[in-house]
Parts: sequence; C-alpha cells; structure tokens
Amino acid sequence: MRITEFKNQILPLRDKLFRLALRITQNPAEAEDIVQEVMLRMWNCREEWTKIESKEAYCCTMTRNLSLGKINLKSHQTEHIDNYIYLKANSQQPDEEIVKQDHLHLLHELIGQLPEKQRTVIQLRDIEGMSYHEIANYMNIPEEQVKINLFRGRKEIKALFLKIEGYGL
Repeated sequence: MRITEFKNQILPLRDKLFRLALRITQNPAEAEDIVQEVMLRMWNCREEWTKIESKEAYCCTMTRNLSLGKINLKSHQTEHIDNYIYLKANSQQPDEEIVKQDHLHLLHELIGQLPEKQRTVIQLRDIEGMSYHEIANYMNIPEEQVKINLFRGRKEIKALFLKIEGYGL
C-alpha cells in the first residue's frame, strides 16, 4: 500500500521540486541531489504520512529548506536556468523567436534579482501554478502577505523590464 501511495502521490512531484530547487540553487546537479534527498526522506518517514496535511506542501518546504541550506553552506558558481529551459516558439519567424528567447532570459534574470520571498512567491504562483492558500501554507505566512509579495515582485520585474527595454529610446 505504501509503495503505491508513494508512486501516485510523491513521485509525480519530482519535476516541480526540481524546478523549485533549480530556481533557488541555480545548479542542476545540486537540484537533482536535493530532489533525491527529499524523495529518500519522504520514503523514510512513510509511517508518519497520516500526520502530514499536504504532502506536496511538505515536499516543497523540504526542497526549499535543503536548497537554501546548500546555498548557505558553500559558495559556488551559478549556472542560469535558461540553459535548461527550451522555448517552443509558436512563430515561424526566426527573429521573433530570438526576441522571445531574449525576453525569457531577461525575465529569469530579473526574477533572480528579487528578494528571496518575492522570488519564491513568483516561482510558486506564476510558474508552478499554486494557489494563494497553498503558498501561504508552504511559506508559513498569511495569504495577504503572499499577495503583497507577489504584487511587489511583479511590479519590480515590470519596472526593471521596461527600464531595460526602453533604454536608449
């Protein structure tokens, strides 16, 4: 029963956890190690699963904490997440595809410059698609604070993006 539950509820979270760990560590090898560690810890605590209200939020929290721990433990050279995201362009025009890729790269850089709370909220809401309630539970903050961080983060990204795109006009 536990193996089936693990396969159906925990294993499908791997990609989401990897993206979260990759966003924080900006290192794919470390992100893979962190996801593997989360999977092992979840398997080892399988007797306590009934006490966990949301296994997804629990795994996301564990991933976030392990990722932040890795960053704090050592200084390393970062790799940009853009090296691992492949953009599927709807356009047939190569110049439009390049502009979209440039904008995506710039957007990821701007998200990376945000304070940690705003960056995490944007990652969870806009990229992972989590609800305000889930994010509030995950980050252990009120829903209003989630909305405030999301608003401020989006506003900052927009201002920086417009400043960069409008430079020289």
